[in-house]
Amino acid sequence: MRRRVSSLVKVRPAGAATQPALGLRVPLVALVQALAVAEHLNFRHAADALGISQSSVSTRIKQLEQDLGVQLFERRHRGVRLTEAGQHFLEHVATGIEHLDHAVRTAGAIARGERGRLRVGLYSSIFAGFLAELLGQFRGQYPTVDLQIMEGRARDTIRAVREARLDVAFVVGVPKVSDCHSKPLWTEALFVALPERHALAEAEGVTWPALSGASFLARTGGPGPQVHDHIVLRLAGHWCQPRIQRFDVERDTLMSMVAQGYGITLTSEAAAQVPFPGVVFRPVLDETELITFSALWSPHNRCQTLLHLLALAEQKSEGRSLGI
Repeated sequence: MRRRVSSLVKVRPAGAATQPALGLRVPLVALVQALAVAEHLNFRHAADALGISQSSVSTRIKQLEQDLGVQLFERRHRGVRLTEAGQHFLEHVATGIEHLDHAVRTAGAIARGERGRLRVGLYSSIFAGFLAELLGQFRGQYPTVDLQIMEGRARDTIRAVREARLDVAFVVGVPKVSDCHSKPLWTEALFVALPERHALAEAEGVTWPALSGASFLARTGGPGPQVHDHIVLRLAGHWCQPRIQRFDVERDTLMSMVAQGYGITLTSEAAAQVPFPGVVFRPVLDETELITFSALWSPHNRCQTLLHLLALAEQKSEGRSLGI
């Protein structure tokens, strides 16, 4: 072990229990060599195992005993024996070395993005399809990363990214946030959620003219504002003014309202893959635009786990665009 990379362990000399610490520092390499001698009970064998000279080991152990004011080993003709004090001291040293080794390995793994945590913001309607596959693939490649998922409204997850409480948020559209980066990753077709007793429930798909007289439901949070604006864009001026009610609820409550006949709502292709009792999902056949989903993150966040996820997302996005 090279001395230049060895940590220094601060110890209190023997007999100084009631005195302030004297600032004595012992090189970690001395402790490692002492452990080797304790294992082999022989200076020459310990030196051979460490790949250094016997005189170097003997000199360093002698200096360590002088620094500590404690005899660690009894020298014998054919080897050494641990003293009671030496056995007690080196048992604790061995535990400390194990903790230090674990700390070094863990720090390296975190720096490489192989361990640590990744905080992801989303809302439930996009936790399927591309995103579900992406996070599943990420967990497969980095199983020791603690993946923390927060569901919430788009504005809340974006705020959490800006405040460094989340590493990345997946949102509808391509938001323009001055202090964040965003990248479109995938698109999905538009679907309508209908009560299973609805007149259009048996059709393979629906069209906007067929929906012109319907009562629509939209959330105030999540993708609700985009849903509201898209309905108005498609129906206002072409047919009668659309009837849209907005509710401050989560997706499951909104779908429950659809099932009970309160109205219908729009959703994404991936969300339509998740069944809901009493609700059927049908594609809007004459819809000309796909729904775009993006990742949003802070450019100041250099967390390696985040960089791994973004690289994986970009690779997956390019593969999907190429039909891979």
